[in-house]
Amino acid sequence: MTGSQDPLERATLGARLFVALQYLLPQHGLSRLVHVLARRRWPPLKNLLIRGFVGLFRPDMSDALEPDPRRYATFNAFFTRALRREARPIDADPVAVVSPVDGTLSEAGPISEGRLLQAKGIHYPLEALLAGREEWSARFLGGVFATIYLAPYDYHRIHMPCAGTLIEAWYVPGRLFSVNRTTAAAVPGLFARNERLVCGFLDLEARPFALVLVGALNVGSMSTVWHGEVTPRRPRRIAPLPLTALRAPLRLEAGAEMGHFNLGSTVIALFPPATVALHPELVPGRTLRVGQRIGRFG
Repeated sequence: MTGSQDPLERATLGARLFVALQYLLPQHGLSRLVHVLARRRWPPLKNLLIRGFVGLFRPDMSDALEPDPRRYATFNAFFTRALRREARPIDADPVAVVSPVDGTLSEAGPISEGRLLQAKGIHYPLEALLAGREEWSARFLGGVFATIYLAPYDYHRIHMPCAGTLIEAWYVPGRLFSVNRTTAAAVPGLFARNERLVCGFLDLEARPFALVLVGALNVGSMSTVWHGEVTPRRPRRIAPLPLTALRAPLRLEAGAEMGHFNLGSTVIALFPPATVALHPELVPGRTLRVGQRIGRFG
């Protein structure tokens, strides 16, 4: 068995079948169906969906602003629930870079030779992740990244890793593969193949950083505080998102909400060279919470 062997060939039989099935599924069609069902207000249906989810995934409701799952008007309202303000304290150190989401660290480290680590033995190009935007790719060459996976039971709102001003945002069409560890270890270039939103910022020192929101199977809906619901989208082609007539200020403080997923997915944070030192304990598999320090400006 060689190091160049296809990742799918190295996977277990169960993982190979799971991934192969995703190639065959009508990914966008299924996600649109979930989108519709998750927003139905008919009590018997929404309560059935919520009860089933709670029974299967056991989400922690103790931090929720409304802890009673039955009080939510729709399954999507339950899934994207807000937390109590004090539930996620934000690291107050002005040089801190904090986790933008609750989730599990998939990978983190240097952006070496214009490539990011997806999983053991699998890398993918930064430029592909950013849909060929050379000017943005150049800003992060030699920098660092952190990829954080949100499981279904996690809190699904996305927050700012540091104070910053939105200067550009764009939608990138793509597939909707699952983004769990099994698929990440078997589908080359997964995060650059899936549908995604890219938000580019300048921090308080006019240094760039970016958050890439990656869609996934049954996550055909992503929103930002500036644009509202961006996906599902027609036509599915690369498109800039406006910076005028927005629902929120362009500048947000560290820890401020900037968007949400309507089912679990992945966020990739990108920082330029010689600006951010990642926390030494930031290792794959570590559980993170919004506001928890993941690095520092230096």
